[in-house]
Amino acid sequence: MTRDSIRGSSDRSILVLTSLAGGPKHGYALIKDIADFAGVKLGAGTLYGALAQLERAGLVEALPAEERRHPYQITPAGQQHLRERLSESARIAEIGLRRIALASP
Repeated sequence: MTRDSIRGSSDRSILVLTSLAGGPKHGYALIKDIADFAGVKLGAGTLYGALAQLERAGLVEALPAEERRHPYQITPAGQQHLRERLSESARIAEIGLRRIALASP
């Protein structure tokens, strides 16, 4: 799995990376954090599928289990990927908002 193949599942991958940018979290904490900051409720299967893809791409890594919890953290490569994707999204949003403003009467 390469970083480019992550693009097909970009929304949930970016949500997971954004959550982990705030510090390591286990599954339930990720689901709760993503719901809090993005208003998106990921199911456990969707979350763990995204984590598996991100881990294969080297963008997140599993930490040692804490009792029954299995935390993950973002890697330096994951931070760089997130920075690039968010910058790209911000650039596109700025262009779109500017075009909407110009088209409005």
